[in-house]
Amino acid sequence: MFKEELSNVPKKSGCYLMFNKDGVVIYVGKAKILFNRLKSYFTGRVTGKTKKLVSEIDHFEYIVTNSETEAFILEINLIKKYDPKYNILLRDDKSYPYIEFTNEEFPRVRVRREINARKKYNHLFGPYPNVYAARRLVNLINRLYPLRKCETIPKKVCLYYHIHQCLGYCENKNIDIEPMKKEILSILNGNDKLLIDKINEKIEFNSKNLNYEVCKELVEELGYINTVFKNQIIVELDDNINRDIINYYYDNSYISIVIFFIRNGKLVGINNKIIPVINDIKETLEYYIHSFYSKNNLVPKEIIIPDILDVEMMSEILSTKAIIVQRGPKKHLFDMAYNNAKELYEKEIRLIYNNEELTYNANEELRKLLNLDKLSIIEAFDNSNLFGTFNVSAMVSFVDGVPSKKNYRKFKLSQEKNDDVGSMKEVIYRRYFRVLKDKLTPPDLIIVDGGINQINACNEILDSLNLPIKVIGVKKDNHHSPEAIVDGDTLEIIRIDKSSNVFRLLSRIDEEVHRFVITYHREIRSKGSISSVLDNINGLGEVRKKKLIKKYGSVSKIKEADVSELSEIIPLNVAEELHEYLNTKE
Repeated sequence: MFKEELSNVPKKSGCYLMFNKDGVVIYVGKAKILFNRLKSYFTGRVTGKTKKLVSEIDHFEYIVTNSETEAFILEINLIKKYDPKYNILLRDDKSYPYIEFTNEEFPRVRVRREINARKKYNHLFGPYPNVYAARRLVNLINRLYPLRKCETIPKKVCLYYHIHQCLGYCENKNIDIEPMKKEILSILNGNDKLLIDKINEKIEFNSKNLNYEVCKELVEELGYINTVFKNQIIVELDDNINRDIINYYYDNSYISIVIFFIRNGKLVGINNKIIPVINDIKETLEYYIHSFYSKNNLVPKEIIIPDILDVEMMSEILSTKAIIVQRGPKKHLFDMAYNNAKELYEKEIRLIYNNEELTYNANEELRKLLNLDKLSIIEAFDNSNLFGTFNVSAMVSFVDGVPSKKNYRKFKLSQEKNDDVGSMKEVIYRRYFRVLKDKLTPPDLIIVDGGINQINACNEILDSLNLPIKVIGVKKDNHHSPEAIVDGDTLEIIRIDKSSNVFRLLSRIDEEVHRFVITYHREIRSKGSISSVLDNINGLGEVRKKKLIKKYGSVSKIKEADVSELSEIIPLNVAEELHEYLNTKE
C-alpha cells in the first residue's frame, strides 16, 4: 500500500497531511524523519485509532523543514488551518479560572475565565480548581478591603462608600492604596496567615459594633478558608516559583496525562486527560501540551516534563523554562504525577473502551443499514415554536458517533406561523447554502424529525443546491422513542431493533437535538421576557440590555446578582435602580 509514494519520501524532518477520498485533511503530523514515520503507518502493525485513520487514508502529502522545531511550528499552523478530525481527539480545551488584580489607577479584583495566553498580565493568579473557589475568594477580598467595586468610576460616591466597602475613589482622588495593594497581593500569592488574621480582625470589629449578622457570615468564610487550606497539599518546594509538573502513563494505544499546578509551594490543582495515541507517545505529548497552553491557560515560569521530550524545543515553543528532573523533591512530585496518571487510566479506560465500541459499532451498523459508502458526519435538525411564535430550529453534529458540539448551530426562523415544512425548507437552505459558500465539509447523512413531508422539503432544497446528501426521517412511538427509519430516497420504512446499537445512537441524537432546540427556544422566550422587564429601568438602552441578557439570560439570574456585580456592566446608579426594582417587584 502506497509503496511507490513512500519510495519518494525523504529521510528529513517535516510535516505530513493525510487526506480521505473526498480530499479532506483528516490528520496532520510531524516527524524527525518523514520516511520512517510514514512507512510505519502502512507497513507496521497499527491498532486502535491509528488503524481507523489508516483505513480512511486515500493519499498523503508532506512538507520538508530544516529542523524538528520548524516542523512542530508548521504542524501547529496546519492543524489550525484544517482542523483535522483525528487531531481533535488529542486536544484538551478545558480552561481554568484566574484572579486578576487589575492594572488601573484604582484597581479591582475580579475573576477572569477567558484569558489570552499570549498577553502579559501584571497580576494574574491561578489557576483555581473551579470558578466557585475563585469567585468566593474575590468576594471575600472585596469584603475585607475597600477596593473599587464599579467597572466605570461614577461621579458621586455610592452605597459601598457609606458602608465602608469603598474609599470613594470617584470623589477622593488622592488615596494611597499601596499598603492595601501590598496586603492583597500577598494574600493572592498564598499568604494564608494574613488572610485568616484579616478575617479574624473583621470578626472582632463587627462583634464590638454588635453587627452579629456580619460576624456570622465572616465566621462561615473563615470555616471555608480553613477547609480549603487543610485540603491543599503542601509540597516540599520553598522557592515560591510557579511551575507545572507533567507526566503520563501509556498502555494499549491510550495515554493518560496529568498536569500538577504548583503555586507558591502548594499543589493547588490537577488537570488530567486520557487520549488515544495516533502516531507515537512523544508527538502526542508535545501536541497535547502545546494545545493546553496555547488557548486559555497561562504558561508558568517553569514546567517539568518527561525525559522523552526535547527540552530545548519545548522551552522555545512555550517561551518558558522546561526541565527534566532526576532526583530530589521535584522528582518525588514528578513520580506522584505518574502514579495519578496510572490510577486515572486504570479507573477510566474500561469505560472509554465500552463507549468507543458502542459509538463505532453503532455508526458502522447504521452505515450498513443505509447502504452508505461511508458515514462519518451526521447532522440532525429539530424545530420548536409556541403557537407559531418564537420559531427556532437547531442542528446538532455527530462525528463518528460522538457529539461535535463546536459544530452545533442555532437558527432563529423568519416564519411567523406554525409551518413545519416551511421551517424545514428555511433551515436546510440556510445551513447548506452556508456550507457551499464557506466551502465547509458537508455531512454524510441528514436526520430530520418528522415524516415524509419534512423529508421531501429537505430533499427539495438539497436538489436545488445540487448537494447529493442522504436524508432520513425518524418515526417515534407513543413514548417519543425511535421505532423506525424513513429512507429519504425510497420512503421505505425500516424498523429498528430496540436492543441494537443503531437504536442507541439514534436515540442519543434525537435526545440531543431536542434538548438543544428546546434550550434555545426557552432562551429566546426568556430574552423577550427580560427585555420587557428592563424597559422599566431608566438608563437601560439597547446596548446595555443586550449586555445584561448576554451575561445572565433570565430575570431570576439578574435578580440574584448584587449591585457590585451588576455595576461591572452598567453604571452604578442604574444597577442600584435595577436591583431595587427586581427585589421589590412581585
